[in-house]
Amino acid sequence: MNNLPPDCSIGMLLGITHRKMSQQLLQRLKPYDISPEQWSVLFQIYQAEGLNQKEIAAKAVKDQPTTTRIIDLLDKKGWVRRVNSPQDRRAYLLHLTETGRQLVEKTLPVELDTNHDFVKGISSADLKQFRRTLLQIHANMTESEKQGEND
Repeated sequence: MNNLPPDCSIGMLLGITHRKMSQQLLQRLKPYDISPEQWSVLFQIYQAEGLNQKEIAAKAVKDQPTTTRIIDLLDKKGWVRRVNSPQDRRAYLLHLTETGRQLVEKTLPVELDTNHDFVKGISSADLKQFRRTLLQIHANMTESEKQGEND
């Protein structure tokens, strides 16, 4: 089935699995000239146009410098446009161009099919439990980070 050691740690297993999933999505998005990281930001803008960069970064769960770099690239490719915010002249709001919208609509099935392939053969009950477990691991890590900051 796989060549992972049976006593592989959870952290190692999560890391290996994440890299493998990212590689598969990268290969499937390659014909569209977009990476999974770029796609995640583009998709957040598609879902909620008119948000600022900070809001998009939070929705995409990326830090602001990474989000800035990705938005600059998406802008250069002609997939997003920046509009000055009427409330704050220093800020801008993000919108898709028609080309960007078409790209998301073409690639959304690719992303959905890829995610479907990732969970093939796993029951919905097992997926629900797996999701709860991952959320608990995330909560534990968040709590651990907070405790480390307070020490």
